[in-house]
Amino acid sequence: MQISTKFTIAIHALVAIDYFSAQEKVTSESLSRSIGCNPVIVRSLMSNLQKAKLIQTKAGTGGTVLAKPLENITFYDVYEAVEKNKDDLFHFHENPNPACPVGRNIHKVLDQELDSVQLDFENSLKKHNLGEVAKELRQEIQTEEK
Repeated sequence: MQISTKFTIAIHALVAIDYFSAQEKVTSESLSRSIGCNPVIVRSLMSNLQKAKLIQTKAGTGGTVLAKPLENITFYDVYEAVEKNKDDLFHFHENPNPACPVGRNIHKVLDQELDSVQLDFENSLKKHNLGEVAKELRQEIQTEEK
């Protein structure tokens, strides 16, 4: 599969923005500390999330806020915003042997099946929202604090 860590990093960032924005200004630096990665990676993802209208950033030291409630952001929205190789979730091997009956026919048989799997996957992403993640996260944090 072609899904990179950008997807889970973006979800982490969005949930962290929701969690921390009431208490403090959220920046790429503060998000990078939570995520455990370079702020440059976070800024790149934040640019994609802003283009997708999932977040709003204020220039300079203004911080970042959500553009809409987490309940209105699906996993698919995040996937669409940050994944660049999503058109072909499965990368087919390049050179099946045309002299082999399996090699010369595998694309005809498998491509349609993989397209169906990708569609099912994308439809499944649309059924989950970040509000669910935030709710479970807050429950975990409360449990941890007891």
